[in-house]
Amino acid sequence: MKIAIVGSGYVGLVSGACFADFGHDVVCIDKNPAKIDSLNAGVMPIYEPGLAELVASNVKAGRLTFTTELPEAIRDAGAIFIAVGTPSRRGDGHADLSYVYAVAEEVGA
Repeated sequence: MKIAIVGSGYVGLVSGACFADFGHDVVCIDKNPAKIDSLNAGVMPIYEPGLAELVASNVKAGRLTFTTELPEAIRDAGAIFIAVGTPSRRGDGHADLSYVYAVAEEVGA
């Protein structure tokens, strides 16, 4: 299955690497070009034991890629996961879902 994951942080990158290791074709999308450039160079933006090796092996196998281009990445995807930040809102501490909603609108377009 072709899977697109929007967000390449703790949730998106780890999930993407695991899905790819299960044999799926995964593309992780992020708006931050520096993060995507780092990932394409094999530099992990986060620390998770074993992640660098898992990412490297799946990139080498051609099952895991990284991009900033959302429309191209989600084309023909069988599943799209939104894994962007949900920081606490000031004042009430509830999750700020504005990033999730923004991505959902972009995907819907």
